[in-house]
Amino acid sequence: MFKKLFGQGGGHGGGGGGGGGGGTSQSGTRQVTATSTQKTVDAIQKLGETEELLNKRRNLLEKKVNEALEKTKEYQRAKNQRAALMSLKRKKAYEKQIEQIDNSISRVNEQQMMLENQRTTAETVLALQQGVRANKATMQELNIDDVDKTMDEISEAQDQMQQMNDVLSQPIGTAADLDEDELAAELAELEAEDLDSQLLEPAPVPATRVPARAQPAAAAGERYPAVPAQSARPAARPKQKTPEELELEALEAEMAA
Repeated sequence: MFKKLFGQGGGHGGGGGGGGGGGTSQSGTRQVTATSTQKTVDAIQKLGETEELLNKRRNLLEKKVNEALEKTKEYQRAKNQRAALMSLKRKKAYEKQIEQIDNSISRVNEQQMMLENQRTTAETVLALQQGVRANKATMQELNIDDVDKTMDEISEAQDQMQQMNDVLSQPIGTAADLDEDELAAELAELEAEDLDSQLLEPAPVPATRVPARAQPAAAAGERYPAVPAQSARPAARPKQKTPEELELEALEAEMAA
């Protein structure tokens, strides 16, 4: 069935093809596949029209069955047994036709489902075949050597970019002549001098305020001039010695010892 759908069934006829038969098999497969697909669509459409016609016929027969049943009842009430019997036979014949039509509709539906499944399968297989052909064509264009070459070029470009960044990040001019170790040592020396100066600086003396003396109680009628309260002056801060003076005192102490 799939050979008929994809055009692989009658490919052995005609021995005059020689060596050129393989070149036309692929195009022939595509053409036959398209034709088979169109035939399948037409068949499904035709089966749908047939089912619609059968349903119309069935509805008509059901009406005739109801009419024959009513006629049979009328003849039976009229005591016309012969006419009632003939009408009942027609009713049975209509019912038999309805049964046959139901069977036909069932077969049509089965055929429709089978063709739709075949069409879906054919479209799927065709899509897979196209995917395989596209994959083969792509792989023929690609080469592992070309891939390795491309990766090598990318790696080389990255190395060159890294070298350029290293060159651009190097100091130039006056900054290139400076030694970072010397700068770090000088910075450490400045920090040490700042710490020594902070340790040698005396702590500040807080200013205290002397309370005013209590004045004696004034006698009645006597007034004394008010003495303003004076605050004590802060003690004079000792003079801070220089590092040279401190070193000189330490040397004198060692010589005295």
